[in-house]
Amino acid sequence: MSRKSVGHSLEVVEKDPPASGPERGNRLEDAIGRQVRVYRTQLGMTIANLARQSDLSPGMLSKIENGQTSPSLTTLQSLAGALNVPVTALFRKYEQDREASFVKAGKGLVIDRRGTRAGHQYHLLGHSVGDRTPRVEPYLIVISEPSDVFPLFQHDGVEFIYILEGEMVYRHGSRVYEMSRGDSLYFDADAPHGPEELNQLPIRFLSFIVEPDPNS
Repeated sequence: MSRKSVGHSLEVVEKDPPASGPERGNRLEDAIGRQVRVYRTQLGMTIANLARQSDLSPGMLSKIENGQTSPSLTTLQSLAGALNVPVTALFRKYEQDREASFVKAGKGLVIDRRGTRAGHQYHLLGHSVGDRTPRVEPYLIVISEPSDVFPLFQHDGVEFIYILEGEMVYRHGSRVYEMSRGDSLYFDADAPHGPEELNQLPIRFLSFIVEPDPNS
């Protein structure tokens, strides 16, 4: 397994490259075969029973269950029908390579956002991996010092906040919400929003910003 550094302390964890040759080529076939066998045994069917109901030879079904052949879509549809499951269920255990963003406790990258001031910290806890959209930005926001002036934020997408500690009044557009530990707020981030009153410090809350696909 390899790691690539992203920013200061965020890491993208990648699986080792998949094997090439027959082992790589059989991964999907192996997954399909395992699923067919699982569903068949759950129904108490023998290979001969399932082969007859799916219009296959027992030898061909045995090869499918052992990952020795790549079944056609027609064959998969026949098997799924005989097993009374959707075709997609036969692919359920197929493992594709996925990336992950891992951040150790207290190691989130500190971000300076507009209006960031002493006692207000934004810790980026991860980042979108691969080419996936929409983009998601998870933050841990810590407010440890009082302030009389608060910046209002406004951006595309939606945002979700969850209070971990402390109490505050949070503004979204023309409405305000008294929030304490365990409270959450989900809102359209295109309206001005942000803390308005700090009632009990320190305040710690999670913020998840989801930006729309720019191509949509």
